[in-house]
This record gives sequence, C-alpha cells and structure tokens, in this order.
Amino acid sequence: MKGVKYKRIILKLSGEALAGNKGFGIDKTTIMNIARQIKTLNELNVETSIVVGGGNFWRGKSGVGMDRTTADYMGMLATVINALAMQDALESLGVYTRVQTAIEMRQIAEPYIRRKAVRHLEKGRVVIFAAGTGNPYFSTDTTAALRAAEIEAEVILLAKKGVDGVYDSDPLLNPDAKKFEIIEYKDILNLGLGVMDSTAASLCMDNQIPIIVFGIEQPENIVKVVMGEKIGTQVREV
Repeated sequence: MKGVKYKRIILKLSGEALAGNKGFGIDKTTIMNIARQIKTLNELNVETSIVVGGGNFWRGKSGVGMDRTTADYMGMLATVINALAMQDALESLGVYTRVQTAIEMRQIAEPYIRRKAVRHLEKGRVVIFAAGTGNPYFSTDTTAALRAAEIEAEVILLAKKGVDGVYDSDPLLNPDAKKFEIIEYKDILNLGLGVMDSTAASLCMDNQIPIIVFGIEQPENIVKVVMGEKIGTQVREV
C-alpha cells in the first residue's frame, strides 16, 4: 500500500456528476473517466465502494405536487440506473463489481447485506450501493455516511460537479468567495455551507468519519485524493 493514504473508502458520486456537460442522463466519456480512476485504485488494493445519486434522472423534490414518499422512491430507482451504468463501465475495464440495493430487486442486484459488502471489498471487488437507505426522507449523502460507518470506511470522498471544495459563499456568484482547506463538522451544521445535509453531517461527526470535498471534473482527482494529495476541503475534527 505504499503511497496510498486510505485502504477502505466510500466515493460519493452525484447523479449530476455522471451527466457530464449534458445535464441529464449519463455521459459515456465522463463515466469511463471515473471508472478508469476506480480501476487504478483497485489495482492499488484500495477497497473501494461507491454511493451514487440519481439527480441526473430524478430528484425527490422534483415531484412538485406529488406525494413525497412516492417521489423519493422514484429517486431511489434512479440511483439504481446509475449504479448499473457504473457497474457496466467498470466491468468493461475488467474490474469485478457488485451492486447492492437497499430495496430488494434480486434479478439485477444483491440486497444490501453489510457482511457480504465487507467480504466483497476484502476480495478486491468494487461495491456500488444503490437505492439510498431504502427509506424516503433520507438523501444519498446520508446513505454515504451510514454505509461508511457500517463498513468502517476510513474516509468519504465527496466528488462534486462545478466546485472544487467548500467555500464561505457560492463561488459562482461571489468571485471573492473564500475556499476552506479544513473545516469542522459543526461548521457544516452551524454555517449552512451546503456541503451535505445535517443528518449526514451529524452521522459523520458522531462516528468521526473524515470527508474530503473536491471537484470531479479535474483529471485523476479521485486517485490524487486517495494518494494523499491536498485537494479540495477536508471536513474533520480540528
């Protein structure tokens, strides 16, 4: 493991990140670039799991006038589409993967079982967690925090589209926005920085799981973070 800072990670990918510049659906070039980076980590014996969002197809809050629970379940199904696409991209590169879903759908994926997930990681397989927590009213950020605690991941890599870290204000609107190198969990909760929702931040804080927020567009950023390069913003106890 020489040169590798983390042995077991969770990579949180938003649905928007998979859409590339298209804004909707899945961009083949983007997903293959991500898959190649994950293959590199796999070859370095980094135990890699992925939590995918579904915002490139559907968000629960998109269902205006719709029952919230129904809209959230539709969003969970969107994450399964993205998980299968990521699995296909990885396996086209020769990387063994397993998709585990919080909502049982045995014909296309395994149900989420913590012990099986850990065993897959120990055998060098990439595990993709889909369908969120399986419950409405919880985000995929919360899924990442929950799964990280369950499988004892050393870090959550929060790959963002359109931003390269955490700022004190929106850098797209304020050219003088200040980027943080390190912030504490309580800053997410108290300052409304929009890194992740409060449930996810609280889970990470309670279980002392560090988070690294960085931009997905820059080439090889996922690998660089795992190798210990100081990229983006670290969220941890100071």
